[in-house]
Amino acid sequence: MIFGFDIGGTTIRGAEVLPGLDLGPVRRAPTPARDFDAFVSTLRDMIAAASARPEAIAISLPGVMNPATREALCANIPCLNGRRVEEDLASALGLPVVVANDADCFTVAEARAGAGRGHRIVFGAILGTGIGGGLVVDGRLINATGGFAGEWGHAPIAARMAGNPPVEMPRLRCGCGLEGCLETLGSARGIERLDAHFHARTLAAEDIIAAAEAGDPLSRRTVGWFVEIVSAPLAMVVNVTGATIVPVGGGLSNAPSLLQAIDEAVRAFTLCRFSEPVVVRGQCRHEPGIIGAALLAGVDGTA
Repeated sequence: MIFGFDIGGTTIRGAEVLPGLDLGPVRRAPTPARDFDAFVSTLRDMIAAASARPEAIAISLPGVMNPATREALCANIPCLNGRRVEEDLASALGLPVVVANDADCFTVAEARAGAGRGHRIVFGAILGTGIGGGLVVDGRLINATGGFAGEWGHAPIAARMAGNPPVEMPRLRCGCGLEGCLETLGSARGIERLDAHFHARTLAAEDIIAAAEAGDPLSRRTVGWFVEIVSAPLAMVVNVTGATIVPVGGGLSNAPSLLQAIDEAVRAFTLCRFSEPVVVRGQCRHEPGIIGAALLAGVDGTA
């Protein structure tokens, strides 16, 4: 048995993962984001409540691992930033530890047990509060030794103009330090920023999408800008990687009409003319981070 964790900036979720990817009860606790000792203690308490001592610990968390030093860049959990997380946690917990980026874990789960089954190249996209991504080729995670492949949200590639007739898009500074990153306009917060910028109102992303589906002209314009902003870079990712499926996770994956619009726009831009949807909702709806991390740690995914 492997014990898996999906760790965010506010909440830690943990569960036993058995062969066949059966999950035990999912336990939750607040993330001690600034206190490493308290962080370790929280993990230790969850592990102690398991039905048996696990063989290894598998962890999905935000941020990236430097492939040369294995040090973490984890802005949402400062107590891990700059640490060799696998080494430090293995020493503290007395068990082997595997750590991977949360979007990478999502992609592994989808490639091996979700929408990506049967596809050689799978690009997993997170569209939520932020943007993330991961790449699996022939069942192998490209970032198996760490790195930032798949981080399509962090580059200054947000469209400068969008819409018909075209209007100038705002240029916003990203949390990564650059200006004009896709994440600033192409995330759930990005929809809200676009709507506020052009329509001078404050609405949640899900409300804007629902209003667009109901025919509200302002919301439809906002969603149209968003689809245009996201689809061109995602089509470029498909062209560069050769991915034949793009499972989507994150809060915006719960909006079927939005995913359909993004898929149609992406397929219009890709070199290969796909006859079937490429951008699809992820199928691993229950703890994909834990499942993906456990698969990376060696759990047997067959029943």
